[in-house]
Amino acid sequence: MKRWLRQRINAAYERVLSREISGAPTHVAVIQDGNRRYARGNGDNAHEGHRQGAKTTERVLEWCQDIGVEELTLYAFSTENFDRPEEENEALFDLLEEKLREFADADRVHDNDVHIRAIGEVERLPERVREAVDYAEARTSGYDQFVLNIALAYGGRSQLLEAVHGVAEDVDAGDVDPDEIDVETIENRLYDRPVRDVDLIIRTGGDERTSNFLPWHANGNEAAVFFCTPYWPEFSKTDFLRGIRTYEHREESWRRTRARRGLALLGAVSDTELVEARSVVERFRDSLPTAEQPSPEELAGSKPESVDGIDSSGQTAD
Repeated sequence: MKRWLRQRINAAYERVLSREISGAPTHVAVIQDGNRRYARGNGDNAHEGHRQGAKTTERVLEWCQDIGVEELTLYAFSTENFDRPEEENEALFDLLEEKLREFADADRVHDNDVHIRAIGEVERLPERVREAVDYAEARTSGYDQFVLNIALAYGGRSQLLEAVHGVAEDVDAGDVDPDEIDVETIENRLYDRPVRDVDLIIRTGGDERTSNFLPWHANGNEAAVFFCTPYWPEFSKTDFLRGIRTYEHREESWRRTRARRGLALLGAVSDTELVEARSVVERFRDSLPTAEQPSPEELAGSKPESVDGIDSSGQTAD
């Protein structure tokens, strides 16, 4: 009876969360933690935990597509994982090979135009896994509706370090002018193909850290982060929707901050910058509480005498 009641409550909560969500992040990145602990808790070996986790991965892919996410990145195997027992890694490599080929042939992947690709030091993986990666990428290379990145032999800092080394070598060779180095210069050396900025990182298993995952695309974009306690095989749609809600709350807060900064700028900047400041306020004004929203007349008129404690000269009001 208790299990039945719990299921009814979870189903009701899921419906409530679904109604509350009004938008979706473009790119979700997931740290799938807790497979081995889940297995130990059930008296199984690590391989069984990874196999159960693979089932969750399939469900999460469907949930992302259902709400309009365009890119999903899964932290499947880090560079640190090479230090785990060989027999455990060999079983995981077998599972990766199996699932990559299975995904590449799945009807739902082709029906939804899912482009599968691997990011990381794939060359460090066993040949059978590399061949499965090549097979999955080739089978889905023509699709562009949804991108599924699988991070294999991945380490965020090592990726950044490799990119910086590449830039330094090009500078030494005279191929790159140091004054022309910009964001695109680094991004072009991180991956062979572009990766969108990360909007939301989800980590299961209870640890509250992002473990060096996509630092350039997540930290640089001030991605929302959702930590939850269920192990990856236990991760439910309710947990997923709570993560999406965390992203929405972060977006709302970001929009309010931008609008308030725009209002302050109206009272602090020179006349030549007023157009840009008004543009910021007009874009994000609906995110402000009603009492803080300026009227169209206020936006069109001259600089206000005082906005949020800042007078028209840019000084803090008494």
